[in-house]
Amino acid sequence: MSKKDRDAPIGDEGPDSVNGPADDSAGPAAGGAQEPLTVDDILGAEQTGDAAAADAAGAPGSGDDSLLIDLKRLTAEYANYRRRTEEQRQIEVERAQGRAATALLPVLDDLSRAEKHGDLTEGSPFAAIAEKVRAVAEKLGVESYGAAGEVFDPQQHEAIFQVPTPGATESTVLEVVETGYRLGSIELRPAKVVVAVPAD
Repeated sequence: MSKKDRDAPIGDEGPDSVNGPADDSAGPAAGGAQEPLTVDDILGAEQTGDAAAADAAGAPGSGDDSLLIDLKRLTAEYANYRRRTEEQRQIEVERAQGRAATALLPVLDDLSRAEKHGDLTEGSPFAAIAEKVRAVAEKLGVESYGAAGEVFDPQQHEAIFQVPTPGATESTVLEVVETGYRLGSIELRPAKVVVAVPAD
């Protein structure tokens, strides 16, 4: 043993002494177990701007905040994607039904002409067939439109002739030459009409 070792005071071995590091029992655990935190507790502290409370609550750092924002954005994008996909699917269904219904329009026209000429007498085989065809069109969702007296709408009616009419204050449908048909939002065929217009 050297003279320096003999002269050193007993118990003054420095920070690495055998007595070990200072007791940390005065930390958070000394006051008893803390209640478990919920996500609402953490986010609530952050949203109120109480940074100190958020830190004390063990709130996630900016990296976790960024992940939460990304998750919310992805969730919103997915919801929008599903909505757009469903809308597009519905449009495609209507178009497919429209193509099938368009093939029925000439038959419906013939039935209308036969009805005007009195050929669809009740109880006749021809009338029974007409009823079945119209039922199929109705089941597909086909709707007819166009009637005399309606206000002329260039979005729905196709004017094939105009008749100046004394006393008329606005353009109205005078006669329907060909019935219009639509299926949902799909226009199958505009109504072809004669239009009564105000006389000069």
